[in-house]
Amino acid sequence: MRLLILLLLPLVAIAQDDYCFSKDTSRLQTRQFSSKTAYQIVKGTDIDKQYLVPGCQPQKMWIFHRHGTRLPKKSMINKAPRVAELRDLIINNYQVARTKPETDALCQTDLIAIKLWKWNSSITPDMEEYLTAQGYEDLRGTAKLYQRYYPTVLTPNYNDTYYQFRHTDTQRTTESFKAFAEGLFGSQNAAHPVEIPKQDLLLRPYDYCSSFKDVNYKDEGSEYYKFHQSKLYNDTLAEISTRLGFLYTLEEADIKLMYDMCRYEQAWNVDRNSVWCGAFLPEQITVFEYLEDLKYYYGSGYGFPENAHLNCRLVQDLLTHLSNPVSPHVVAHFGHSTGLLTLITALGIQKDDIKLRADNYDSLTSRRWKSSLIDPFAANFVAVKYDCPADLDREKVVFFLNQQAVQLDWCSVGLCKWSDVLEKYKTIADADCGEYYCRTGGAPSLGSGVGGLLATTFAAMLVYLMH
Repeated sequence: MRLLILLLLPLVAIAQDDYCFSKDTSRLQTRQFSSKTAYQIVKGTDIDKQYLVPGCQPQKMWIFHRHGTRLPKKSMINKAPRVAELRDLIINNYQVARTKPETDALCQTDLIAIKLWKWNSSITPDMEEYLTAQGYEDLRGTAKLYQRYYPTVLTPNYNDTYYQFRHTDTQRTTESFKAFAEGLFGSQNAAHPVEIPKQDLLLRPYDYCSSFKDVNYKDEGSEYYKFHQSKLYNDTLAEISTRLGFLYTLEEADIKLMYDMCRYEQAWNVDRNSVWCGAFLPEQITVFEYLEDLKYYYGSGYGFPENAHLNCRLVQDLLTHLSNPVSPHVVAHFGHSTGLLTLITALGIQKDDIKLRADNYDSLTSRRWKSSLIDPFAANFVAVKYDCPADLDREKVVFFLNQQAVQLDWCSVGLCKWSDVLEKYKTIADADCGEYYCRTGGAPSLGSGVGGLLATTFAAMLVYLMH
């Protein structure tokens, strides 16, 4: 009998074990932090099998790169003292009030980690949204990686005719450009971006479209709002509160503050655990991710058809530069989340057959639209143009999203005919973006489609050839 009890004891211990983030070697939920996901955790791993196209040579490259990992906004930095208060309340719940739940409690190592947590006091409000050291490495690293696979296109010597760089007017995109340039050319380089226009309609068109800003993607009546009000979502808030030892449901703002601290800290230090991620069970993070996906799906994605129009100029820029036989051979833009998502939407990438809604959470676990995988920190969309002299259609292109070849049903295993690309996006290519990009007409027209842009390019090419 004694032997039987001894044999059963390990099984009882296993059955009573609570989830422990600090001991979870896979930590799959760190791949589900939406736009605050660390690039290093979700980047593609198959580029070494996808970049080489037999019988073809890469000729040109067009890049849109979201900035790397950044600091939070001032509003969150100012709330750091509240995080410390929540830390002390949780410890009090477990060690003084003894309100540890019977199931799904914090494990001892996660509890101790929370107890020892301190805010990095060097992060001050005047540094809001600054690029972090990890963010700098994100961009330096992507430059080095793409250069390793495309050394004949991403040459190590900077030439302001061959390369064209552009970024928005923010510290995080400026520093991201510098990091990318350092990755290509080394720390002592002369790379410089083109001048930022007063109205940046190429990289920030959403700033000049009032109807885009006014669309209801989060307020009452929206799918985001419906999911936010759902039993599943509110039960999740209650379960998180219970897990942390509270006998009442915490204010959502407090739960989201811990959630954001988890996401940011994990992205800042990829090789270390954020102690605040231990506050949540993996399935609770999945619920939060879906809420974020609804926000981005309707705010910048396929939820509203007009979102596909917003990046008209950027799509035309891609088509124009890759159609142009002369320099620049590499065009790289450094922008933001909304720019990337509306670009992906304009190109029809990661589009689901069924719209995301508040009521189909359970049936869309394998959805294509996952902001965590599409739009992590340092997300990048890269188009590589190839010349295939033995083929009837000698011009080809491969699109990469975060180092993974994009699979489009009108392409062959990621390899697209350039003629098909031009036909697929003909509506945008021929559009007058000043009228097309914004629901209310937007800003004044800057040109009439790719045809007009190509005419200008042709004239410039003649000048180029004459010198």
